[in-house]
Amino acid sequence: MSIQGGKYGTALQVALQAENLDIVKLLVEKGADPNVQGGKYGTALQAASVAGNPDLVKLLLEKGANPNVQGGVYGTALQAASLAEELDIVKLLLEKGADPNVQGGMCWTALQAASLAGNLDIVELLLEKEADPNDEGGKYGTALQAASLAGNLDIVKLLLEKGADPNIQDGMYGTALQAASWAGNLDIVKLLLTKGANVNVQGGKHGTALQAALWKPNHDIVNLLLANGANPDVQ
Repeated sequence: MSIQGGKYGTALQVALQAENLDIVKLLVEKGADPNVQGGKYGTALQAASVAGNPDLVKLLLEKGANPNVQGGVYGTALQAASLAEELDIVKLLLEKGADPNVQGGMCWTALQAASLAGNLDIVELLLEKEADPNDEGGKYGTALQAASLAGNLDIVKLLLEKGADPNIQDGMYGTALQAASWAGNLDIVKLLLTKGANVNVQGGKHGTALQAALWKPNHDIVNLLLANGANPDVQ
């Protein structure tokens, strides 16, 4: 019943992808373990969270699914639900003990996933549940860098209000300022500079924020960075 293999890992994960509640119930009643790890989504709970089906998530939790088991492309069920902007599932997982600071997967944390997706309600909820805005890791480095890259100004504002450090160096773009500069998000660049972002910090894919802005190029951001002390000779 819990033999693993293939894209979806287990029969239970396949049934969850099909959103077939009756089959899921039958498999669980016949002994399918909801915590077996394998396949694209790592666990049955993560698969149900990706599918966006609260009834399936609730059933798995009632049958002993651990919301903090790690694995799969999204790391945890909470990260998957946060990236998919499934607010009801995020609430349910948190109520059942999901830890918002568990790390791993494509977006590293649930907060980084929600910040990238641009769901302010989920970001607010995760912060209320003590998600750390300065957790580092993953492709986007921090939640602030993810939000800055995606152009989610309201989330950038909220993260800064909650203590996000604009000068943390990590991820593909090195800093939030470099991410916003590369993406052409002028208002976010302005905000980060007013909040103490260091214009000459080096690191990431493009080296500096100025180099990132020149990549496309975005003349308004280039001029703004130079006006705020960007050094064109930094290598």
